[in-house]
Amino acid sequence: MKQSSSDTYVVGDSTDLYAKRRKIYAKSVSGTFANLRVISMLVLLGIYYFLPWLQWGDRQAVLFDLPARKFHLFGLTFWPQDFVFLALLLIIAALALFFFTALAGRLWCGYACPQTVWTEAFMWMEQFVEGDRNARMKLDKSPWNFRKFRLKFTKHFLWIIFALFTGYTFVGYFTPIQELTFKIYALSTGPWETFWILFYSFATWGNAGKLREQVCIYMCPYARFQSAMFDKDTLIIAYDEERGEPRGPRKKGVDPEVLGLGDCIDCKMCVNVCPTGIDIREGLQYECIACAACIDACDEVMDKMGYPPNLIRYTTQHADEGKPTRVIRPRTIIYGVVFVGICLAFVLAIAFRNPLELDILKDRNRLYVTNGEGMIENIYKLRILNKDQLAHEYRVSVEGLPDLNLQAPARVRVAAGDVATVPVRVEADPGLLESASNQIIFSIEATDDSELAVTGKASFIGPALSRRRR
Repeated sequence: MKQSSSDTYVVGDSTDLYAKRRKIYAKSVSGTFANLRVISMLVLLGIYYFLPWLQWGDRQAVLFDLPARKFHLFGLTFWPQDFVFLALLLIIAALALFFFTALAGRLWCGYACPQTVWTEAFMWMEQFVEGDRNARMKLDKSPWNFRKFRLKFTKHFLWIIFALFTGYTFVGYFTPIQELTFKIYALSTGPWETFWILFYSFATWGNAGKLREQVCIYMCPYARFQSAMFDKDTLIIAYDEERGEPRGPRKKGVDPEVLGLGDCIDCKMCVNVCPTGIDIREGLQYECIACAACIDACDEVMDKMGYPPNLIRYTTQHADEGKPTRVIRPRTIIYGVVFVGICLAFVLAIAFRNPLELDILKDRNRLYVTNGEGMIENIYKLRILNKDQLAHEYRVSVEGLPDLNLQAPARVRVAAGDVATVPVRVEADPGLLESASNQIIFSIEATDDSELAVTGKASFIGPALSRRRR
C-alpha cells in the first residue's frame, strides 16, 4: 500500500524489489576509453593466468599451500601467525577503494573489477561468434535451426573452455599448477581440487556469461554504498544537458540552432553501448559502472555530425555548476593520509618482520614433578618456526630463576620454512622458588646469526610456599 498526498491509502500499489531481466545487447564501440578497457583486461587476465607458472627458486612464486599452512609470495613465506599482515592488506584495500572512489568515482568497476574484466572477455567471444548488436538480436528472435544451434553451441563451447581454464588456474594458486596439470592429465585430481575447478568454472560462466549486469545491479554491495563516498568534486560520467537539450534527430550539416535543438541527435548510441543498459542522459545512476563506453560512442557520433566532442564526458557536479573542482579537500586528505600511513606500516612490518618465531606449550598433564634429587621439573614443548629462506641451527637457553637447569638438545636444526617441535625439561631448586607460579624466559638464537633471535615467556610451576615451609 502507498500513502497518497491526501493521507488516504491506495490499495494494490506495489514496488518490485527485483525487475524481470531485459536482456541487454551491448553494441561494440571503439575509442580511447574502449582501448583502455582492452589494455586493462589483457594486463589483468595476463597476470592472473601467468602468475601461477612463475617459479621462484625450487617452488612456485605465488602459492597458498593450505595443507602445509604456508603462503608463498615470491621471496616471502607467510604463516597463519602472520594474520596481522592479511588484516593490514584488507584495510589497505578498503582505504584504497574509499580514496580512489572519492577522487575518481567508479573507475575500479569500469576497468579493474573481475566481473567487468571477465564479462568483457565473454562479450568479445560472443561478438566474435554471433556478430554485433543487431546480428545478436536478430539471431535470438529467429526460430531454432541448424545455424542458430551451431552459433549458440560454439559460443557456449568457447565460454565453457575459457571458464574451465579459469577454474583450473584458480586451483593452481593452491595446488602447484604443474602438479595439478599432471593430475588432470592422469584424471587423478582429488575431490576438493575437482570441486573447486568445476565450481569456479561454473561461477565464471554464470557471472560473466549469463548474469552480467545483474551482478553489478543486485549482487554487488558497492553500487549501494558508493554514494557515501561521492561528493560534488568526485569524478563522474555526465551528460551535458545544457548543451544537448532539447534533443532530436536531424540531418548532418544542419545547424541545430535553426531547428531549435541541442547537440544531442537522440540516436541512443550511448544507451546501445552501455553494458548495464542505462540512459546516461537521465543523470547519475547507481547502475553506472563508469566504463565510459557512452563517451566513446557519443564522441564518434559528434565527430560524424561535425559537432565538438564531450557531450558526454568525465566531469564533476561542481564543474557542471560552473564552480571549480577541488581535488584536495578534507575527505581526500583524510583518506590519503590514512591510506599512505597504513601502506607504510605494512611495508615496514614486512621489512622488519622477524623470520623466527617461538611458541611455548607447557605440559598440562603434570604441572610439575619432583625428581629423585628433590629438584622441581617442568616439561615444555618448544615450537621453533623458521620463516627464513635458509636453514638455521638454533641454541636454546632459559633464565628467570636462580640456578635453572635446562635439559634440551645442544643444537636444533630447522629447515627453511619449517617447524621443529623440541621437548625440553627445566629443573629448579624448590628452595629458590619465590611462589607457586614463576616467570621464566626461553631464548632461541641462531648459531650463524646472532641477530636472528627471539624470546618467549612461560610459567614455571612449583609447590606452594606454605607446603614447602612445613
